[in-house]
Amino acid sequence: MYSQPSFVHASHPRRAKVSRALFCTLLAAISLAPSGAPAQDTDSEAAIRSIIAEQVAAWDAGDGTRYAKHVAPDVSFTNLFGMVMYGAPAFVARHNQILSTFYKGTTKKHAVRRIRFVTPDVAIVDIDNEVHGVKMMPAGIIVPADGVVKTQLMEVLARRDGQWWIEAYHNVDVKPSGKP
Repeated sequence: MYSQPSFVHASHPRRAKVSRALFCTLLAAISLAPSGAPAQDTDSEAAIRSIIAEQVAAWDAGDGTRYAKHVAPDVSFTNLFGMVMYGAPAFVARHNQILSTFYKGTTKKHAVRRIRFVTPDVAIVDIDNEVHGVKMMPAGIIVPADGVVKTQLMEVLARRDGQWWIEAYHNVDVKPSGKP
């Protein structure tokens, strides 16, 4: 059996009508309120995708300094060897080093898997990364027969003063799967 809430009394039709109107207004406000997850901002997503494309162009040109153009001054960087470095100068130095040695002449493909805005000013970017034309690698990384080293790259970007900066760069080697 249904009973009316205590604040609605059949003996007070005007109060019941006001209560129903208030309830409907509240319900509409709740359903239209943000869910807590920020909406995807197409301008921000386009800016982030542009940064990713700039990285690819810089890599293909063998330019580690340009590759690091959007890293924050205090960037955290973990490479596929598990080396952890901090700061833009270390990021630039490492990329200039690898692009002049074992990655010299290689090309990069970045396929953005997902961009998730944690806040309107913080985004996590998951990237399927491929480096083509690899002929040799330092110990610990096997060069596949096709010369393509595959990694999963995660970049965390933060917007400050209208500019997106890479705050964290975490690169993990993807091992070839064994046949079952």
